[in-house]
Amino acid sequence: MNVLIVDDEPLARLRLRSLLLGLPELDINIVGEAGDAHETLALLNATPVDAVLLDIRMPGLTPHEGLHLAARLKAMPQPPAVIFVSAHAEHALKAFELEAVDYLTKPVRSERLRAAMQRVRQRLQPVSTMQAALLDAPALVVSDRGRTLRLPLPEVLVLKAGQKYVTLRTPLHEYVLDESLSELEQRLAGLGGDLIRIHRNALVARHAIRELALRDAADTGDDGGDGWAVRVAPLDEWLAVSRRQVAAVRAALAAQR
Repeated sequence: MNVLIVDDEPLARLRLRSLLLGLPELDINIVGEAGDAHETLALLNATPVDAVLLDIRMPGLTPHEGLHLAARLKAMPQPPAVIFVSAHAEHALKAFELEAVDYLTKPVRSERLRAAMQRVRQRLQPVSTMQAALLDAPALVVSDRGRTLRLPLPEVLVLKAGQKYVTLRTPLHEYVLDESLSELEQRLAGLGGDLIRIHRNALVARHAIRELALRDAADTGDDGGDGWAVRVAPLDEWLAVSRRQVAAVRAALAAQR
């Protein structure tokens, strides 16, 4: 795995080099180091690179030259994976909009760097048809308890609002988000998301709805009493449906046939 280190501070480059050399199991080859965008592009034109460890604040036309450089790398015919390394956490959302593999804050910990490089290796390996579809799918960028995450839309199954936060469910994980349900609904609609509102406090992916039925309140956790609910796959859980949304949910189920 060919890796290029880009940072205008020699000591920062030295630390990253040392950390990478401490991951022999990943078979990392450090092809070079660069201190600015010009040196980076020159090295990329001369040497095949799989991943770039990229600082955000570097010499250039703007204070955040690394973000502009990442946008140029993304436009390359065969763009390298980008892992941002920065002393400032406030640019994480923009970094993931540029499809960065990860965003590491200085001082970088070996465990976090290992996890990021493992994700690069996974990208380089042949993927199944389903995995390829998820990689190519639009994604929702969210903040979960200080972490910025990029979630492919097909993985988003349920969004449910609580008193102070929204819980997002995927087949394997649960995330706690600070945004309101209405804000997330608008963002998902703009991305082409296929979620339907089943209740004032819940959105569900249409493709995940398997059944609409009358259920006991104990099954759905709804304080409003017994009523309509949908079974969500692959979670195999029941969620309450408000009376005004029953017709829309029936239509969504009928469209799957």
